Amino acid sequence: MRYVSISYNYSPDFTTPESWFKRTEGFWGILESLSRENEVINIKQIDYEGNCHFHGIDYRFVDFGKRKTYFPLGLNRYIKNLKPDIVIVQGLHHPLQVIQLRFLLDKSAHIIVHHHAEVPFTGFKKYIQQMADKCTDAYLFASMQMGLDWVNKGNIATAKKIHEVMEVSSIFHPIKKAAAKLKAGVSGSPIFLWVGRLNENKDPLNVVNAFLKYAAINTGARLYMVYHTDELLGAIKQVLGKSPAKNNVILTGKVPRGDMLYWFNSADFFISGSHYEGSGTALCEAMSCGCVPIVTDIASFRMITDNGNCGLLYEAGSQEALLSALNSTKNMDIAAKQNAAMTYFKSNLSFDAIAAKIQAVAEALK
Repeated sequence: MRYVSISYNYSPDFTTPESWFKRTEGFWGILESLSRENEVINIKQIDYEGNCHFHGIDYRFVDFGKRKTYFPLGLNRYIKNLKPDIVIVQGLHHPLQVIQLRFLLDKSAHIIVHHHAEVPFTGFKKYIQQMADKCTDAYLFASMQMGLDWVNKGNIATAKKIHEVMEVSSIFHPIKKAAAKLKAGVSGSPIFLWVGRLNENKDPLNVVNAFLKYAAINTGARLYMVYHTDELLGAIKQVLGKSPAKNNVILTGKVPRGDMLYWFNSADFFISGSHYEGSGTALCEAMSCGCVPIVTDIASFRMITDNGNCGLLYEAGSQEALLSALNSTKNMDIAAKQNAAMTYFKSNLSFDAIAAKIQAVAEALK
């Protein structure tokens, strides 16, 4: 089968294929797995033009203008001329482009649209999405519940087109915990890890407040916070400054991407306070290294944690619920939960597992 993956976005900050491969390392592994039994062509618009092969994928870096266009006739004709069996459109916010693509493609070609955290359009744009839905054969959502939200709001006509398929996987793997701790320079027992932006959606203040209460009694515990934006950093420092357990929370800040291997393998638990996630990259990466998740009870996290069987789910925004979850870890068989996390990751969240699910969806469209 010939797959063509297309993003209608233009990414001018990337000037070489290598820079783009580095940026998308959590995604291209899916296409690499698909390429073992299929022909896979990935089309991307960056500030570079040319073709190359990378990990079994035929990359086409094309130039059809230096900005996003709502009428990509040249690009859609390019896709048509590749004679794809399956076109995977990355993102649900390109309905107008999908409609035009459908009219150009051969009738035997199928369009699959992969959700990447987008929310349903409203107003006139919602009408365009409804039209695009008639041109789309299948949708991939990290969680079935997230897809059903689009159905309930009327942007997608039927749940029959929705398939539960994770959008991204992890490039990391388990290593010896002692070596990881030495490399990361962490100490404490147990070790909790936070990874994400310090913004309101991630709700780090709720996490810090609950953890400080937990650490007041469990004095050996440590929470390391790795973050690459600092919107709420000042507020967090104010909270820490007033707490006797302030030294139990370590504001690590930015960490080189490659070094996250050691951080994920150092931690016993991974904490998130998110109110919404399109999937959950950091959570997926943590589980691939055996971290036990303590995360909010939201749709994507329920899927990623096998409805909490791999860890603990708590009500988003509730300090009491998170504190209760933290306290319950004292009676947890941590090793068993770590094994459950890694086993579930391999069977449902790994590159091979995601590719197999996409292949099954594609085969069913024949």
